[in-house]
This record gives sequence, structure tokens and C-alpha cells, in this order.
Amino acid sequence: MRLFVYISFLFFLNISFSQVKFEAEVSKAKLGLNENLRVDFKMNKDGDNFSPPSFNGFRVVGGPNQSVSNSWINGVRTFSKTYSYFLTPEKKGNYTIGQASIEIDGDIYKTLPVKVQVTEAVESSLSPGSPSSVVDDDIELSIEISKSNPYLNEPISVEFKLLFNPKINVTNLGEIDNPEFKNFWSQNIKIPRLEIKSTSYKGQRYNYVTWKKALLFPQKAGDLEILPLTLDVTIDVPTNRRDFFGNTIYTQTSKKVASRKRVIKVKNFPENGKPESFNGAVGNFDISLNSSKSQLKATESFQLEFKVNGNGNLKLFSLPEIIVPSSLEKYTPEFKEKINTSLSGMNGEISNVYTIVPQYQGKYPIPPVEFSFFNPKTEQYVTLYSNESIVDVLDGPTRLSEANVQATNPVSNSITSSDQFNFIKLSSNFIQIDRKNIIDSKKILFTLFLIPIIILVLAIIYFNLRNKKVSENTLKSRDADLLARQYLNNAKIDMNNKDSFYASLESALFNFIKSKYLIEREDFSKDRLKSILEKDKISDNIIEDLIDIINSCELARYTPTTPEGMDQDYEKAVKVISNFDKR
Repeated sequence: MRLFVYISFLFFLNISFSQVKFEAEVSKAKLGLNENLRVDFKMNKDGDNFSPPSFNGFRVVGGPNQSVSNSWINGVRTFSKTYSYFLTPEKKGNYTIGQASIEIDGDIYKTLPVKVQVTEAVESSLSPGSPSSVVDDDIELSIEISKSNPYLNEPISVEFKLLFNPKINVTNLGEIDNPEFKNFWSQNIKIPRLEIKSTSYKGQRYNYVTWKKALLFPQKAGDLEILPLTLDVTIDVPTNRRDFFGNTIYTQTSKKVASRKRVIKVKNFPENGKPESFNGAVGNFDISLNSSKSQLKATESFQLEFKVNGNGNLKLFSLPEIIVPSSLEKYTPEFKEKINTSLSGMNGEISNVYTIVPQYQGKYPIPPVEFSFFNPKTEQYVTLYSNESIVDVLDGPTRLSEANVQATNPVSNSITSSDQFNFIKLSSNFIQIDRKNIIDSKKILFTLFLIPIIILVLAIIYFNLRNKKVSENTLKSRDADLLARQYLNNAKIDMNNKDSFYASLESALFNFIKSKYLIEREDFSKDRLKSILEKDKISDNIIEDLIDIINSCELARYTPTTPEGMDQDYEKAVKVISNFDKR
């Protein structure tokens, strides 16, 4: 009888252990819009391929956090495994936490749906000693701004730091609301990794983590707002309980913290002494104008590079145009930049590289280039001028006006003496031939002999002019095609910079079309381009893709774009150029 009872006890014990439990638990069934919800998916046996629900109506701000408990009590093994999620509601309403699933011993188990009600925001009813109440006093998100009263386009740095008491542990961070920096040109400064550092705050020692850094350039005068940054923080808070070894037991909670809204008072540029050449450059700069050649032959090309280097808003102003004599053909410049960005601002250099092709021989002066900027430290405008350079074209055709220049002294037609032409005989011993047909035959023969010579001379002149024009057009086409592919490569490099990307893409398309049809910049319009391509029997698909890319380049100057849109425009441009090459 005793043996039977013992066996029965083991049998029922085995049955109780073999029952698998997998269920969902929520921290509360009703919560305010400003509160967080914790959802735990618990199981009493280990499994694989856990799949959470979609959490419709909520945003996941923490998790999944996994915890495992394995204990023996009176010889009985107890196992528990939990997946925890922290959710914040998106709006008021009644929601259902869907079914989670997991595979245990080859079988699929699912939790039951859980209903949750979200009401309007509620006031905190926490007791003073509760974990969340402790967190309110010991954690803060601060914002540090380098300058609160800058000029237009003067850089200011912004840092968001999470400060917390050393007695609590921050285990997880997530952004809920990220400021867009409206009316500022902004660039985030990359933080390689989060580091915990110490500082003095409110007369006590605090730990802090720098979460976000940004460099801002105000684009509008007046009062500009920097909106708050909101973080969802998961924290381990110490309790008054201790474990078996005397160590403090921590409890986990979550908290939403936000920085304060800041107002920046932006000053406009002073009107007194403002030069006409000023176009928004702010900082401290130097300029240079360099030519790759000082002597060359006509139809050879050389490069003119206008460079601006220094500290300031290098990405936010355009370089002045280089003016060259009309006998030098100037192509659209290639833009280059080498810029480093940090919290102190931008430093580096930008330049425009022009390809110049002289048409005639002679000495051509390149006039100085004027560049103006505003120095916020001295609060004064500065105007710089580049050096004047001369390009000497040694060999090539001359201008028609120069070839026709004659001596200023007129040729005298007066006869100096009366016997100047006495050596000419006025009479002859020729016998007159009266046969008219012989004279007519000589005229015909002379005419027939002269016609081929005239045709030959005209043909030589025509082919020389044609070869010269073809040579010049071939050179222009080759240079334009080379520039097109260079700009297309620059566009691929400048994927992270919208303005530089679309400027390079537009220049690539213009130079490529110029290499095919020799269209000048002033004639480069969509209607004219469409008529030329239709006349050349280009397919409608290629024409439509080309017009779409040109429209994208124009719209990109005034509207925001996405990286996906930029990738599509780049691939479309490569496709258009490839189709032209195949044709």
C-alpha cells in the first residue's frame, strides 16, 4: 500500500510538471496617455522561435528584455522564462494585445489576447518612496547651447545630456520625440559610443551620458525655437530590500524625460558697409585663383580653380562666377569640397574648377574675382580680391578683325615721270586672223580648263573649314562627355548632401547632352531639348526619363527629398546615359 501511494504521487507529480503554461500579463489594464505599459510573456518551460504580437496602438520603447529563473525548492524544480516589453500608447482608445507564440517540444503555444484601455493623461499618484518618484528627483535631460544670440548663418552647437544620480542604473535609452530644428540648417555630430562621465550638478556628483550633438546654422532672423528632445529611459532603482548575501535588490522602471524648450535670438546682418558681392558667407576665409597652364595652343584646354578656405558656413553659400574674355570658351564648373564638421563649426575648403578652351591666339587677362564675407567675431564685412593672371595662347587661328588690319599709310597712285612706261611696245607684228570659230574654240577650251581648277580650290577650302569645325566640335564633345561622367561620379559620392548631389546630377546631364548635340547653356530648356530629341528619333521613354530627372533637380532646390528618391534619380540618370551610349 505504501509503495502504491508513492508511485501514484510520482505519477501525478510528473503530470503536473508536464503541463506547459504560456501566458501574457500586463502591468495594468487601464492607464493614462502619459503612462507606460509593461507586458510580460511568461512560460514554465523553455522554448524556441518566440514571436511577439504587433502591439497595435502602442510604440515599443523598451525590450524585449529576457529573464530566466531556475530554482529547486524541497527537491522540486521550478523553471520560469519571461519576455518583457515596455510600451507607450499613441492615442486614447480600447486596444487588444494580440497573441504571442512560441515553440516548445515541437508544439506551438499561443497566449490569450489581453484588453487594455487608454484614457486621457493622469496626474501621478505615486507614493514618495516609489521607484518612479525617486527617478523624478534623480534624472534630468539637459540642453547646452554654445551661443544664444548669434548672427544669421553663424554656427552654434547643441548638446543633449542625460544626467542621473549614481545610485540608479540606466539600462536602456530610446528617442520618442526628436526635434526637427525648424529654421536652422543642421548637421548631427556622430557620437562613436555612449560613455558615462561624472560632473557636479545641483551641488552633488552626477553621472551623465551625451546622447545627441548637433551643429546649427540659423537661417532666419528673430526668435527661433529649439523644441525639446524626449527620451524613454529604462532604469534600475534600488529598494530597501536585500538578498541573501546582503546586496541591494533593484527594481526596474521606465521614465519619459524631456529637455527644456530654448529660444535663440538671431541677429540680422548689419546694413552699414554691406558690399554688393556679399552672398551670405559668414566666418573667416581666404581665396585663391590658380590656372593649370600659363601658355598653350588654341583648342587646347586648361583649368581655372577658384578656391575658398577657412572656417565658417562653407556649405551654405555659392562661389562667385569667374569672368573670362569672350575668346575663351568656359564650361560649367566642377564643384569640389573638403569640409570637416565638429561642434566648433565647419572648416576646410570649397572650389569651382572651370575647363577653359581658347579659340584664338593672343594674350588673355583673367580679371580678379571679388569675394565678400561677414566676420561675426569682428562684426565687420571683409572683401577679398584674387590676383590677376594672364594666359598666353601661342599658336592657333587669329581673329578676323586682326587679320584685316592694314597699314595706316595709303598707297600712292601718282606717276613720277612721263616716260615711266616707255619700255612697253605699243605696236606688234601679229597677223590678224578673221576666223571667228577659232576664237570661240579657244574661249571654250580656256573655260573648260578653268572650271576644274576653280572647283578644286573651292573643295579644298570647304573641306579645310569642315575639318576644322569637326575637330573643334569633337574636342568640345569629348570634353563635355568627360565632364558629364565626372559629375555623375561626384553625384554618387555626394549622396549624403542633397544640394551637391542634385547640382552634380544636373551638370552631368547638361554636359552629356552637350557632348551629343552641342547645346549651349542658354539654349538648355526642356521644350527645346524635347524637340531636338524627337527630331533625332529618340524613344519617348528615354525622353520622358530625362525630363523627369531635370524636374527632380529643379524641385530639389525648394523641396525636401529622401535617400530613396535620390537613389532612384541617380539610377534613372545612369540608365538614360547608358541608353544613349547603346544607341
